[in-house]
Amino acid sequence: MDPSPEALLRKLEFTVLRRLDGQLHGDYRSLFRGTGLDLADLREYQFNDDVRRIDWNVTARLQVPHVREYHEDRELSAWFLCDLSGSVDFGSGEVKKLQTAIEFVALLARVLTARGNRVGAILYGDKVEQVLPARSGRRHVLHLMRAMQQRPALRLVKPGSPGQQTDLAQLLKAGHSVVRRRSLIFVVSDFISAPGWDRPLAQLAQRHEVVAVRLHDPLERQLPDIGLMLMQDAETGEQLFVDTGDAGFRERFAAAAARREDALRAGLASAGVDALELSTHQPLLDTVLRFTDMRKRRGRSSGSAPIRTAEARA
Repeated sequence: MDPSPEALLRKLEFTVLRRLDGQLHGDYRSLFRGTGLDLADLREYQFNDDVRRIDWNVTARLQVPHVREYHEDRELSAWFLCDLSGSVDFGSGEVKKLQTAIEFVALLARVLTARGNRVGAILYGDKVEQVLPARSGRRHVLHLMRAMQQRPALRLVKPGSPGQQTDLAQLLKAGHSVVRRRSLIFVVSDFISAPGWDRPLAQLAQRHEVVAVRLHDPLERQLPDIGLMLMQDAETGEQLFVDTGDAGFRERFAAAAARREDALRAGLASAGVDALELSTHQPLLDTVLRFTDMRKRRGRSSGSAPIRTAEARA
């Protein structure tokens, strides 16, 4: 039985949040930096500057690239775009992808709201189902966790029943229309979706600072030899008997998974967003600490770097 939101958050506060706070050492603004809308200054473009800040009118007039600098907001707004479709209810061990997503959102939301910032969320099942306005406070974090926890297994379909494939583009387009003020956006999903999500993700990243939080399980990349088994698509209901004892089948499965990985990484790279990999078999804290180190190093470079991936390793 899954722990209550209160019990889970209390556990995270005692086991993870304290250690994470100790690692940040007050440098949290370099990790989650807001971008205000008030123009502060113009300066010449430097290597690693974000090309989205180039002022093309001034650049054309002076024949030298210039970038805009803004007054930084004192308050940061963050949004979690959460994919809670049937496929995230999977896990080959004790922890499912859904539980990993809830813990990640709870941890980051608590870090942000503890410093007076506001967090909101858009929840997607087989469609966009709920929008939680951006608010602050521990009670709001518990409300968000409870809303996520109420979704497990509700989207699983019965064998032979028609289902609907996840369309992540719907969630991303909802984020574009709902979140009007420039914010930090976490797209939390396993990215098992109908194609076409990369373009709306890129459009979202043009206005906001976006981090793709990819949930995955080792069994999705490589199958063990466990003999005959019945597999069912959690969203479409399609069933298939497979022989995992067949080495050729396992090789074809691994090759298909590798192609899917390549396509996913290409989509994230084309959208120009950072990626955080969350595995159901790895400690959440280790992954988040790797990510904070990556973000702080990127912040010191003051620019937009190529797509980077932070991933926990054994």
